[in-house]
Amino acid sequence: MATLKRGTKEFESLAETLDALITLDLTSRGLIGRLVEITKHKQKGPMCLAAADLAVKACSRGGPALIATGFPMGAGVPETDGPVGAAMLARALYVGLGVNSVIVTDEDWRDCIAETCRGGGMAPLPLPDSGVVPKLQNIRPVFVVGVPKDAPGAHRAADHLLAHAKPSLLVAIERPGMNRHGVYHGSSGRVIDSSTADLDYLFRKGAEKHIPSIAFGDAGNELGFGAIQDELPGVLPSAKDCGCPCHGGVAAATPADVMVMTDVSNWGVTGMIAALALVLGNPAVLHPPEAELRSLDYCVAAGGLEGETMAPEPGVDLVPAVEWLGLLRVMQGILARAWQMWAK
Repeated sequence: MATLKRGTKEFESLAETLDALITLDLTSRGLIGRLVEITKHKQKGPMCLAAADLAVKACSRGGPALIATGFPMGAGVPETDGPVGAAMLARALYVGLGVNSVIVTDEDWRDCIAETCRGGGMAPLPLPDSGVVPKLQNIRPVFVVGVPKDAPGAHRAADHLLAHAKPSLLVAIERPGMNRHGVYHGSSGRVIDSSTADLDYLFRKGAEKHIPSIAFGDAGNELGFGAIQDELPGVLPSAKDCGCPCHGGVAAATPADVMVMTDVSNWGVTGMIAALALVLGNPAVLHPPEAELRSLDYCVAAGGLEGETMAPEPGVDLVPAVEWLGLLRVMQGILARAWQMWAK
């Protein structure tokens, strides 16, 4: 497969195109332009490419990727945005880099995440009690770990994972991030502490061990977006004051090394996977559109909810599955045409 050298105008143009796609205002919320502006003020260059480059560099050390996901809806049930992206990223890291992933979520959501991965073409397995990720053949594995919602239990689980799984990379995909007062919120200001395990602790301890990290989010209240917490109130009103007794706003406080601000977090992950395929010169890294839709179907069947309608229907943030199919085909087509041109 022909590849294009870094630094050429064609390569840079394609990287910018991927960012342009994941920052389209698909949801019509009118926020993504300003959110990207404050994100890129802190972090220069194409976001999808930066995430792909960091993944390649980090995973060269040989350890697994730990992927945190799961955002609770009103009834404490996870939304479809996040788990599907986690499943597809686990696939991409395995296909492209031969790296295993451990998806970390709340203990009561483990089965939902496992089924989401199964729909995406991965074989979900429990992580051994030892915490060591086994070397397996003749299977495309992903390990799913459920973490207790109480802080001491979540912290013990995080310490165990860091000590024994020995990850090379941490990734947060549409995962709640606590504010500067240690409170978790939805983007509107609702407090979600009781339904959210403290995985900020995992990322803070990972940073102390110099483990690189990537974050995907679409509002700035997600884990990993601490670098923009001071700028977010100028874009999102609830970031000024959440309305709860903490009055600290919804802005997440814990930073990641690379932020991917996108209109829908799953869509941002797809952009990063496309960039990874570009960097590696391997079209198979970008999953078939049907695989992501199947993952979405499995997620809903296992209890996931559409994040805006709060209903068990195949969509993400008001974008229905039929539209996702078209968007994914556009992403796939852009890469296919680029590779065809480079091969000439």
